[in-house]
Amino acid sequence: MKDVSDNEILRAAEIIMPIAQDRDVAFIINDRPDLAHMLRADGVHIGREDTPYDEAREIVGKNAIVGVTCHNSRDLAFAAGEAGADYIAFGAFFPTETKIPKATADIELLQWWAETMTVPVVAIGGITTDNAKPLIDAGADFLAVSAGVWNYKNGPQAAVKAFNALF
Repeated sequence: MKDVSDNEILRAAEIIMPIAQDRDVAFIINDRPDLAHMLRADGVHIGREDTPYDEAREIVGKNAIVGVTCHNSRDLAFAAGEAGADYIAFGAFFPTETKIPKATADIELLQWWAETMTVPVVAIGGITTDNAKPLIDAGADFLAVSAGVWNYKNGPQAAVKAFNALF
């Protein structure tokens, strides 16, 4: 929900957040630590052009989740991990139409991180049920999926079940 008003994000979160949390699923707000704090969401995911990590952490608090996009950069990932990020994210791994990716990442980067670091890693970008398995096998702790769920041929619920079966 990148091109909508704050009120639309807040309204959607009021509906979706309890559903997620009732199922022990963390509810993460993208890009906006201020809204994550206001909503008492479980955390925030920040990109490179969003609020800096230290500021985001201060806004959401020490107990909230803060994840950081690192594109395809080991240096950014190291810095985020050392700063205290709860997870780092690499991508885009595959072509995506959700947004124009700032970088592409290769599976070896994901594998290297998973083998050598303890901070969880998220794979982002163009992930579908057809291409997710190599990312999981390489060590992705989580997958960030948008179109792979919403555009799934049998509907979003079937997509979530199919992704869960891969893990």
